[in-house]
Parts: sequence; structure tokens; C-alpha cells
Amino acid sequence: MDSLGTIGFIGGGTMTEAIVRGLLEAHVATPGELHVSDPRAERRAHLAETYGLGAAPDNASVVPEADVLVLAVKPQALDRVLPEVAAVLAPDTLVVSIAAGVPLAVLEAALPAGARIVRTMPNTPAQGRAGATALSPGKHATGDDIAKARRLFESVGVVEVLEESLLDAVTGLSGSGPAFLFVVIEALADGGVKVGLHRSTAQRLAAQTVLGAAQLLIERGEHPGRLKDMVASPGGTTIAGLHTLESGGLRRTLMDAVEDATRRSSELGAALAARLGTDEDGAP
Repeated sequence: MDSLGTIGFIGGGTMTEAIVRGLLEAHVATPGELHVSDPRAERRAHLAETYGLGAAPDNASVVPEADVLVLAVKPQALDRVLPEVAAVLAPDTLVVSIAAGVPLAVLEAALPAGARIVRTMPNTPAQGRAGATALSPGKHATGDDIAKARRLFESVGVVEVLEESLLDAVTGLSGSGPAFLFVVIEALADGGVKVGLHRSTAQRLAAQTVLGAAQLLIERGEHPGRLKDMVASPGGTTIAGLHTLESGGLRRTLMDAVEDATRRSSELGAALAARLGTDEDGAP
């Protein structure tokens, strides 16, 4: 495949490192094509020494030369970062944002007119190249831009192209979902300890059980309820445990968690829009 060109990252945090590692392991990019800006000297040193990429303390050293520019900073930092990027952004650069909850219209209003932008929502399992990323193109993004963004994130997992109106829901589900599942794994392990298993054994079995169940669901492509019924024998141990889960409201609690996280994603986007002096549609 053709190279994505020079890829610049604004912010050298965990997600940037996950994408960098995925790009290199998937042979989508070479170290010489990757550049990161981050104000933390120790972070720059770690990325440069570990991956052989270029690292700089200021954004102006990375932005002008990037064919693809990844905005990998917290939403709360974008009101400071976007003016810096806008001042030196090349007209043909594809901008990819991973800032949770920040609408395309807000990004388009803050960057030069005609900027090609793709908004994305990856998740933390990208660190193990098992991520789930949703992306939505801005009004000036081309089909080739979408293809480039797909290649970028397919190096760390699966990708779905969706309407932007669904990205807050993605944030609530797959963006926040790993944290919910870590709680589930911890609780399963605690249950194992309660009934006599050693802590390390219980945690390893719980994590592998969640991983195996997810792999089975993906490979089979069946409704999870059907797979659940395959495990639950009449009068057996599993149906007894499922009864307890239903009594405890597990389904409703998880659904409410996704809904609340989705709502918070929308609130963060609205708050940033207000700080930038626009509404969520990009209007002043």
C-alpha cells in the first residue's frame, strides 16, 4: 500500500504511543515518518528512544510538515492547542482528532477554512492492537482521507465509519466500556477469591474468560443471548448465577453507565465550544 506520508502527533500520551506502536508493527509507517510534540521532556525521550521517531517540545515543529496530523490531546487542552495548529497548518494536511466529545464543527471553526478533518473515537485496548475506533469525516474530508484514517486505526484494531451524531454514543460504549469491563473482571476475580481461589489465579481466569467470550461472540457472529443460553443448562450452575445478576440489575446498570458516559461526552463538547466562542454547529 502507499505510504500515509509524514504523520504528526500533537500530544505524546498513551493513545499516541499505542497508535505509533501499531503503525510500526503493522508496517504502515516507518520511524522516520513519525513525529510527536509533547511538552514533557521525559515523554519525548521515551518515545524517541523506544520507537526511533522524532520528538519536539513545540507544536510548530511538527504541524507544518505533517501529511496527517493527529490531535491527541485532552478536550480541555484543545482551546489552547487549536490556535497554535491553525497558525502553521498546511492546506493539504489531513487532521485527525481523537479528542472525546469535540464536534467536527468546532474543529472546523477553529482551523483554517477548508481544513480536511476526520473525528475519531478510539479506545484503550488499542494499546494491545485490539481497539475499536469509530470515525466520522468532516465536510471537506475526501474519500481518500477516510481511507487514510481507516488505515491509521486499523493498525490498532477494528474501525467503523459512522455519522457524527453517533460518536458520543460510541464514546459512551466502546470509549468508556473498557473501564466498565475492568470492574466486571475485578468483580469476577473477587468472587473467585471469595470461594477459595488465589487472587492471581482468579484474576487470570476472569480476564481470560472475558477475552474468550468476546472472541467467541465475534467469531460466531451470533446474538449474545443465544451464546448465553448455550452455557446455561437447565437447573445448572450458570442459570443460578444469571438469576443473581438479573436480581442485582446488572443489565440496567451497564445500560445506564453507557447512557451517562454518552451524555458526559456531549457536555464536554458543548463546554469546549463555549470556550472557543462557538456553538456545537460551529457558529459564533
